[in-house]
Amino acid sequence: MTPMDDLEKLRGKLDQVDRRLLEVLGDRLQTVAEIARVKAQGLSFLRDHDRESELLERIDGWARELGLDEFRTHEIYREIIAMSLKAQEEALLKREQVERSARGALRVAFQGIDGSYSQLAARKYFAVRSEGMEFVGTDTFAEALAMAESGEVGYAFLPVENTTAGSINQTYDLLRQTALAIVGEEVLHVRHHLLGLAGAREENLRRVLSHPQALAQCTRFLGSLEDVELVAFVDTAASAKEVSDSDDLSQAAIASAEAGEMYGLTVIREAIADQEENWTRFVVISGLEIELDPRIPAKTSLVFTTPHREGALAHCLQLLAKHSVNLTKLESRPVPRRPWEYLFYADIEGSVESDNAALAIAELRRECPYLRVLGSYPARTTMAGAVDRYSEDPS
Repeated sequence: MTPMDDLEKLRGKLDQVDRRLLEVLGDRLQTVAEIARVKAQGLSFLRDHDRESELLERIDGWARELGLDEFRTHEIYREIIAMSLKAQEEALLKREQVERSARGALRVAFQGIDGSYSQLAARKYFAVRSEGMEFVGTDTFAEALAMAESGEVGYAFLPVENTTAGSINQTYDLLRQTALAIVGEEVLHVRHHLLGLAGAREENLRRVLSHPQALAQCTRFLGSLEDVELVAFVDTAASAKEVSDSDDLSQAAIASAEAGEMYGLTVIREAIADQEENWTRFVVISGLEIELDPRIPAKTSLVFTTPHREGALAHCLQLLAKHSVNLTKLESRPVPRRPWEYLFYADIEGSVESDNAALAIAELRRECPYLRVLGSYPARTTMAGAVDRYSEDPS
């Protein structure tokens, strides 16, 4: 056996020791989490400085007894204490999030005004208890999420992707930044109609107002109109309200039939979108925890980074396959302030409570420099969980 062989053998032994150290650290943090739960039941303190000092004194003594570098061992344990304190803070923070969300549990924030597609989808999601729910419109996605984080509302309801326009990147960025979790999803069939005042005629139109995405999704129809200016609005319902308030027969809006009814407009032309099968997926974000019955088809959303080595992403995907976990979506986003590095957003079938998904996520955590579970929730966009009917005609 060569010296290099001996070196590799010893390195392998060292790797095993390092793994055991991390496993023991994991056991310590689990105990810390149990302590946090006890403190959450009513103890008035989080940090016990006397206890920390006593622990460090014992560590110093054990280090001397074992012939270890007393100074460096002391510093290592300072970091372990800091890690433990952070774990306790996170546990208490989660409890506070639940309490804040519970205060606004009957309120839902969405971007837009009454009659927007987001509000229609939110009403669909909360239909079983819609009579008791209040739907609060906001100017931006970030404002809707901030209301949920503060407890002013119990839920933020945000669009995350569209079958024709693709992913909504702003929502993905917000999901990574919030401490709240995804607790549900909903899909809405988006049906664009040309709406105008009573008496408005297609051939007399001079301006068409709508959200930029809606305008882009109706290009074939809009291209058939002559001498018509296209005007971008903050959302489709706002464009319908603007036309309603204008008293101008030469203006029309592209919005839902429900928005037209709400603002007293008539349908000039139905179903003008380039593609009939136009669906938007929304996520429900909250600090309120949900308990998933194992009989309900579920999804789990993750965000993670991969090591900087060849085949790292492929290896991560192989771990999902190894545990028979189906990947339903994979999206990459740039890492802020780090050019050419990427975060991966993934949706998988199953919840964190299911054995297969839990095992796969546990293995991914060991491989990925960063991994966060964004939430497990009842699925509406998987074969097992779908309740909406989609066209069977792929054309």
